[in-house]
Amino acid sequence: MTAETETREMRDTSETQPSLQQQDGPGGVWDSVKKAAFVIGSGILFLAAFGNSLTWHLQKFWGASGDFWQNQWSKLHSRFEGHDQALFYLGTMLVPTVVFWGTNALLLFVDIMAKPSFITKYRIQQDKNNPVDPAKLRHALKTVLFNHMCISGPMVVAAYHLMSYRGQPCGPELPTFHWALLELTGFVIIEEIMFYYSHRLFHQPSLYKTFHKQHHEWTAPIGIVCIYAHPLEHVISNMLPVAIGPVILGSHISTTCLWYCLALVSTTVSHCGYHLPLLPSPEFHDFHHLRFNQCYGVLGILDRLHGTDSKFRQTKQYERHTLLTSLTPLTESIPDEPKKGL
Repeated sequence: MTAETETREMRDTSETQPSLQQQDGPGGVWDSVKKAAFVIGSGILFLAAFGNSLTWHLQKFWGASGDFWQNQWSKLHSRFEGHDQALFYLGTMLVPTVVFWGTNALLLFVDIMAKPSFITKYRIQQDKNNPVDPAKLRHALKTVLFNHMCISGPMVVAAYHLMSYRGQPCGPELPTFHWALLELTGFVIIEEIMFYYSHRLFHQPSLYKTFHKQHHEWTAPIGIVCIYAHPLEHVISNMLPVAIGPVILGSHISTTCLWYCLALVSTTVSHCGYHLPLLPSPEFHDFHHLRFNQCYGVLGILDRLHGTDSKFRQTKQYERHTLLTSLTPLTESIPDEPKKGL
């Protein structure tokens, strides 16, 4: 990281300090928390009131295929009879691991080879990682492997014991469609709240240099660095916001497995550096890596409430922050403003 970049980084990070100290009054943290509670509470009430009509068509599909999935689960459950712990780890360790490394293997090929061009043309920061620095990548991979095996693994073991204490995470009956959908909604809300506030906390100058600066070595991120972080940050900001939801709700292994996979794919896409057709836009989090003091959350709801996306909303990246439904890269259809003096 250049001295100029480091100076800008620390300046931008320090700019968040005053806003976090404004506990009272309009625009303060407490005021924003109350607004967030109102919006999230309203969303829960809306879901409860209109859930049946919103999910009717999906429920019909689930009902038609429900017997098939229940039969498949019953067969798997009978094979692991008396070995619930092994079944739990199959769904929460092995399956998400295959999904995570399978997705990132494809992205790493593009990052390392800087081809094929029909993928690289969608790169957000076009002058970066073309190709990725091999030494920097090797260093990051060591941390990623450590976090994945030595931190994520034991935390999943702890989650199993907590969930077993509450109930039966590997029960013989699959959850109903409505309950699975409600749980996934709850997981998303919990992750947004916990990730936003823990992430913003790690941007406090007193914590940033020791813990979070490591993750921001990648001002132009790639998919695999989504869990390139200090071990403490990996526990608090990466793992807890995802793992705590199923523990609180006492979820079935099927829902937990699906949620872990979705969360890993989501954070990989957010860091991948490519705004690909029909995939969620990574512009929001890519801008966070570029500017340091904007866009702390996952969905952007709390950023809007706290005003921590105000600079992002004035940029071309914000205009591109949408689902790409054509084959034309958004850097071409919504180009950057010409640099002054050119």
